[in-house]
Amino acid sequence: MRRKVYTKDQILKAAYEVVAKEGFKGFTARNIAKKMGISTQPIYLEFKNMEDLKNTLLDSIFDQLKEEVFPVEHTGDKIIDLGLNYINFAKKHHSLYMALYIDEHGDGKKMHDFSYNYFYEAAKKDEKYSHLSDEYIDALHTGTWVVVTGLASLMSSNIMQPTEEQIISLISRTIDSVLSLDNPEIIR
Repeated sequence: MRRKVYTKDQILKAAYEVVAKEGFKGFTARNIAKKMGISTQPIYLEFKNMEDLKNTLLDSIFDQLKEEVFPVEHTGDKIIDLGLNYINFAKKHHSLYMALYIDEHGDGKKMHDFSYNYFYEAAKKDEKYSHLSDEYIDALHTGTWVVVTGLASLMSSNIMQPTEEQIISLISRTIDSVLSLDNPEIIR
């Protein structure tokens, strides 16, 4: 009888579904195997350990965010658009958003680094921000991160539902406030 072979992609898909539904607290070989209807053995044949699977999963999620979620244009301002896309992701994929950005079992440092690097590159590609020093970009990141994370959390929990126009206004005012500072270090 032929043995069924499970691919890395199939395991990653199941791992993604587990995290998207249960968060990283449910990210175990047993739960992923159960999702696939298999033993845990194929998981350990494809990945060195669960940390390897988690890092591979996060990298694939980063690719998805970079290619499909974050670059969607709304206003033409890359920072405002990034904020809107982050908030929309949190609303549309609440459990996955919570697992990635809020969950203590996730990898908050890796998520922060990914988000910061994406933000930095987006700012440097936008004519409005490309001339700014790293200090101002850092301050812009901190200021807008606080605003959009607060909005994302409140909106994805249905506590408040501002319009897109109101969200754009809040992000714009944050950007303007940071850019008007004599010393951007005050934000960091």
